Amino acid sequence: MEPRDLSDHSPYVPGRGVEEVARERGIDPDGLIKLSSNENPHGPSPAAVEAIREHADRVHQYPKSSHTDLTAKLAEKWDVSTEQVWVSPGADGSIDYLSRAALEPGDEVLVPSPGFAYYGMSARYHHGEVAEYELEAANGFAQDAETVLGAYGGERIVYVTSPHNPSGSTMPLGEIEAIADATAEETLVVVDEAYGEFAAVDSAIPLVDERDDVAVLRTFSKAYGLAGLRIGYSVVPEAWGAAYARVNTPFAANELACRAALAALDDEDHVSESVETARWAREYIADELDAPAVESAGNFVLAEVGDAERVAEAAQERGVIVRDCTSFGLPSHVRISTGTREETREAVERLNETLADLGLGVRA
Repeated sequence: MEPRDLSDHSPYVPGRGVEEVARERGIDPDGLIKLSSNENPHGPSPAAVEAIREHADRVHQYPKSSHTDLTAKLAEKWDVSTEQVWVSPGADGSIDYLSRAALEPGDEVLVPSPGFAYYGMSARYHHGEVAEYELEAANGFAQDAETVLGAYGGERIVYVTSPHNPSGSTMPLGEIEAIADATAEETLVVVDEAYGEFAAVDSAIPLVDERDDVAVLRTFSKAYGLAGLRIGYSVVPEAWGAAYARVNTPFAANELACRAALAALDDEDHVSESVETARWAREYIADELDAPAVESAGNFVLAEVGDAERVAEAAQERGVIVRDCTSFGLPSHVRISTGTREETREAVERLNETLADLGLGVRA
């Protein structure tokens, strides 16, 4: 007895963790700077931590009321109905819910390349097929309707990402609307805004309330600092609302995650500090790193270093963990998450030393 054929499924490759690298390298974990997973260097909202403590003795109960309260609060935040908010275990949970709701076996999705691997993974899990549209390094991974529509072939779901991971480029709202206008009635345009808080561009959520062919993904993992709790949501067209009860995994968004998210939504100071630090850090990296950087609107910077694997490995020896983007199809690039000001300055200094040692930096 064996599982079904999974040979078309590529495993997701996460950024390396501090404990993992410390054990492997024999390095004190306290001396490592982890800038590989786009996590919030300020940690979670203090209000969220307090909410976790306050509700820890309730984890024997299913998260019904907290889930309902979070749904209502998000609906109020975005001025949509509660039926349009699908709370999920991370934004990836919402990707699965949309796959369940939309895909028949053999249906296709259209995804960016490079891009977040889970768009295609979820489609394949649900017996769908995957097509790609290419974002070009030569023009800074610019995103526009022409690029997407040039590859469009009637797919059931079209994914766009703003800001895009791993490049940090954004897609203007007018371009998203142009894609939705030009695609078939049965095509759902899904806009992944996991890094939306860091970008000075409008959310696509107002489009969801105007039409029935756009949905938006959001998460508490990044700006809110709740990555370890796996809590996110999607905002879907009103016509899709009733499908949630038929596709969601029962109680998948856990009690502490829902309570933490509720508290974090009210902690505007924490989000503001996180966004301000990220904007400062990505500019500092772009200005000071001895390698060409792509203009980014996220909490990370994509840099062309020549040999991503060598640079990432060598940087670990100097105590800095960055993301080798070979798994994104970018073997010449690393992605550097934004840290605190102190971490960012120290990491850039160590990375420049690494590039010089390898003869790969622009000033090597």
